[in-house]
Amino acid sequence: MKSILLIGLGRFGRHIAKHLNQMGHQVMAVDVVEERVEAVLPFVTNAQIGDSTNGAFLESLGIRDFDVCIVTIGNDFQNSLETTSLLKELGAKMVVSRATRDAQEKFLLRNGADEVLYPEKQLAKWTAIRYTADHILDYIELDEDHAMLEISVPPEWAGRSIGEIDIRKNHRITIIGIKRNGKLELSLSPDVILTSGETMLVLGQNKDLHKCFHI
Repeated sequence: MKSILLIGLGRFGRHIAKHLNQMGHQVMAVDVVEERVEAVLPFVTNAQIGDSTNGAFLESLGIRDFDVCIVTIGNDFQNSLETTSLLKELGAKMVVSRATRDAQEKFLLRNGADEVLYPEKQLAKWTAIRYTADHILDYIELDEDHAMLEISVPPEWAGRSIGEIDIRKNHRITIIGIKRNGKLELSLSPDVILTSGETMLVLGQNKDLHKCFHI
């Protein structure tokens, strides 16, 4: 369980609050709009109405006590940038800030953000890959060069063992799990036979994944 400071309670911030609550984390939620604060009260540990660009207000929250500070202000980049910078100045351990444009991502990283969330860009890439290849069921970008896919077992692999295909040697890709009847199996041996209709979780460099699975 971690202690999270969540600043900005628009739609994106509310979704994050709900998921953090489901995961059992302690969340302090902050927004300047009272109605937004009231809307997340069922999902957070504490909440405050206040201006996150006010250094005295932020300091009163005890910034150093939070494991992660997440800034999801999406409609006022100046406020987002000022909040990000203030959090770092006040000793925040980890600051994660939201960007809605490429230029914003660069400014946030230069002014205190340890990491940047770029939901529109990340979702656009996921959508492009997911819905232009019928055999890809999910896509998770790990960094600029690596990704994980949930993908249908290719017809030419069905009935063959993992060891026989030797995907790691031949394609530099690792099979980390197989989903059968909705259940994920992670303990795999070279003798496991792949079956048509199953899906695999595979991990590798983007260029190798694209080449192997014809993305």
